[in-house]
Order: sequence, then C-alpha cells, then structure tokens
Amino acid sequence: MSTAPTGLPASPTRSHVRSLARCEAARTHQDLPRVFTLRGRDWDLLDEVFAPDLSPSTELALDFLGLSAPSAPLGAGPAPVSRGRMLEIGSGAGVVSVLAALSGYDRVVAADINEHAVRNTGLNIARHGVGDRVRAVHSDLFAALPPAERFDTVFWSSNYVLAPGDYVYRNDCEQAFVDPGYAAHRRFLAEAGNWTTPGGAVLLHFSSRGDLPLLRRLAASCGRSLLVRRSQEVREGEDPVEHLLLEVTPAL
Repeated sequence: MSTAPTGLPASPTRSHVRSLARCEAARTHQDLPRVFTLRGRDWDLLDEVFAPDLSPSTELALDFLGLSAPSAPLGAGPAPVSRGRMLEIGSGAGVVSVLAALSGYDRVVAADINEHAVRNTGLNIARHGVGDRVRAVHSDLFAALPPAERFDTVFWSSNYVLAPGDYVYRNDCEQAFVDPGYAAHRRFLAEAGNWTTPGGAVLLHFSSRGDLPLLRRLAASCGRSLLVRRSQEVREGEDPVEHLLLEVTPAL
C-alpha cells in the first residue's frame, strides 16, 4: 500500500484532487439556488462561496457548537442566555455566525479570506436582522482584527484536506476545500490562543478527510495539544467520514 508523505496510508477520502473536483462540481452546479434553506431559515448564496446545503459539515458544526436558534420571530419570547463573544474564521455564507447571534452570543465577528464570502455573510446578517451583533470582516485568519479584540469562543470549520505545499488556488472557492501544506492550520494553531478571553476556548472542526496525525504534530510544534470534544461519523457519498470538534489547548 502506498503512503502519503505524512505517513498516513494514501486514501481517496483524503485526496486533495477529489476535494478540488467536489469544489468544481459545486461551483458549476447548474441548479445551484441563490437562496437555500437550512435549519428552517432561508439564506442567500453567492457564486464562489461554499454551499452549506451541499455538504453535512455546516449542520454538524451547528450541532457541535450547540447552536439552535429560536424559530420564533426576532424579539418574540425570552432572550437566549448570553454566551459571550465569538469569532468565526471562514464564515462562508454566514450561517454559523448568524445562528450564533440568534442563539445567545452578544457579539460575533465573522471573518473570511474570500471577499465573496464576506459579502455573502453581510447579506445574511441583514436578512436575519443581526447587524447589531454580527460584523463581517475580510481577513486572512486574524490579520485584519484589531489587536485588542478578545473572544470567549474562537471557531474554525477548517479546509481540512491537505494539498501539496506548492499548490496554487485557481479560484476563491477552493480556499474552503483544501489547505496547501497545512500552512493556514499551522498559523491557526500558533495564533488562535492569543485572541481568547481568560478561560476562552479555541475550537476546530476537522474530519477524517484531513491528516489528524500531522495536525497533532503541528500543534505540538506550536506548544499546543488537541482534545477531542465531540465526534460524529456521517456518510458523504460512498465514504464514511468522521467529523471532530477539537479543542486547541496549551500543551501539557
């Protein structure tokens, strides 16, 4: 059996070529709706943005984070219990950030490196009336954040498929699917803890499509440990895929 450079057995599930093909299929989907429904709510979707309704990952992220926004109209019924401040890296269409605000986060910063995604998040912030609590920011991870900002929760549903280090993105959408050389993951592991409040949590949504042993080695090189907080296996096409909610902590 052949092995990947990291030591993991080569697998179609972890193939970056296959993930890029999935990206292209989503980008060129002729019937891709401009508005989709998720968790009983309608959401705008722009071109070059990851389509949450074509993959289970967004719904799993919502479950992992315990985000269950009330179905009643905004302002009806009791207000949800405050959950503090949240930073979402890679907001995409904005589903997680918007539902975080509706589920009790007082302030949410939704950051994405893809300008189309930032605009898309802005549309859904307006659609769901959370502009007083959610701010969309064009940022490469933490680069565009004010230095003094701190969050109770830092969350990234990452582009966990490993691509060769010299791979060059051909379009903005691919940034949501693969990470060349795990360069973004390394930076996230090294820097995310600098943005939390005392007692705050750094959470990473990963999956078996990625290289977890390599990720653990990268974490250790940054003085970090990875703790599995939740996991769930789902079928994606013909593949069983395990999704994980990892907490990034200082190394023991």
